[in-house]
Amino acid sequence: MTATTEELMDLEEALARFDPVMGLEVHVELGTNTKMFCSCPTEFGAEPNTQVCPTCLGLPGALPVVNEIGVESAIRIGLALNCEIAEWCRFARKNYFYPDMPKNFQTSQYDEPIAYNGYLDVEVDGRTFRIEIERAHMEEDTGKSTHVGGATGRIHGADYSLVDYNRAGIPLIEIVTRPIEVPGHLSAAVARAYVAELRDLIVALGVSEARMERGQMRADVNLSLKPTGAKKLGTRSETKNVNSLRSIERAARFEIQRHAAVLASGGTIVQETRHFHEDKGTTTSGRVKEEAEDYRYFPEPDLVPIAPSREWVEQLRATLPELPGARRKRLAADWEISEFEMQSVVNAGALDLIEATVAAGADAASARKWWLGELARAANEQAVELAELPITPAHVARIVVLVAAGELSDKLARQVIEGVLAGEGDPDAVVAARGLKVVSDDGALLAAIDEAIAANPAVAEKIRGGNHAAAGVIIGAVMKATKGQADAAKVKELTLSRLA
Repeated sequence: MTATTEELMDLEEALARFDPVMGLEVHVELGTNTKMFCSCPTEFGAEPNTQVCPTCLGLPGALPVVNEIGVESAIRIGLALNCEIAEWCRFARKNYFYPDMPKNFQTSQYDEPIAYNGYLDVEVDGRTFRIEIERAHMEEDTGKSTHVGGATGRIHGADYSLVDYNRAGIPLIEIVTRPIEVPGHLSAAVARAYVAELRDLIVALGVSEARMERGQMRADVNLSLKPTGAKKLGTRSETKNVNSLRSIERAARFEIQRHAAVLASGGTIVQETRHFHEDKGTTTSGRVKEEAEDYRYFPEPDLVPIAPSREWVEQLRATLPELPGARRKRLAADWEISEFEMQSVVNAGALDLIEATVAAGADAASARKWWLGELARAANEQAVELAELPITPAHVARIVVLVAAGELSDKLARQVIEGVLAGEGDPDAVVAARGLKVVSDDGALLAAIDEAIAANPAVAEKIRGGNHAAAGVIIGAVMKATKGQADAAKVKELTLSRLA
């Protein structure tokens, strides 16, 4: 028995009755110039079937050659994930028939991966969870099928299908976790946090752009449930090719609710692959999941084994950059913020932007204030990421400097940001064009103050009598007269001096 998408159990009830167990398989396309076993280019967006050759099309007599940079990248990923690096490993043929793999087999690694027994720590809800890595192995990507017609974009119901083999043969690293068992209410969030941390690590290594919207990084979400407190794992489903962080979390939650409904009704879970539907946040059945023996793995006869020397491995270890976790801790200390505050920065996608703003001359507190405040609001209104806004860290740093120098108030700074975002030029150009500098000249301020005193004699008498709070009326009048460009603190000081 299987559940339809309507047969779901309330999430809280599901987590009260069952413990979720997850496993994540993340595929990362490497940013090499050529494919894994041939010299075809890997440029994204080329005309379909223009980046192919006899080798990646599997034509008779064509022989593969291993991409050295692909192997190097795999080792660096393994080292960054705290893995052991194999002294000897080899490729295998994974046999299956799909139209997007023209050879009818995928060159992969089976029981001899290049990296194994690692881990990656992630932080969720103020807690650190260690995600154990079973293996990271090398393989090649498949082509891309496009199903035309029908309502779902799947092959079922389509009028016809198109296949683009440009992607077939692009180097992939598949990173496989061991079973992840964390408190149920955090399970989906931990899955998302793990993939986010992994993406940051991959980008830091420079081995891939890891752009999920382009398919350069995608995750298979394996999930099973077991009765609360039980030891035996349940039957798993595998939601394939989930390509956004939000979707990973949604897919995990949906499958928890679906599994729980099936089990509570006395049914059994079918081990199968599933498709995630971004528009509805649901999954639907794909195919019954094959076991390893169904793929008839055997050693690839056309490729020699790989035996990275320990000297080479250590040389690659020395090239590792500062990894994301260590960087966050360093910056949190430098900026004197808590781990919780740093997590807010990360969640907003502002870490790189704030660091660059500080490097451009701003203090950390002001950089955080503008990126997480006014600019985050603007990004939210425009439904874009912070980094997509048409304003640079150098622009924000200049605004911070102008505020610190007393040339802009916060109110005026917001107008400057508005102008920059509107394409009116850099901050100095916007200030000049809009005439936004703070009025701080004593003569100009005293003239405005005298006008305000003359217009409010009763208020002036209160101030002379010692009621300094009444100065707010005079300050407000001056701010209005100067269109908000007066230095309010200086106006107050001059007002009290005038009426002393």
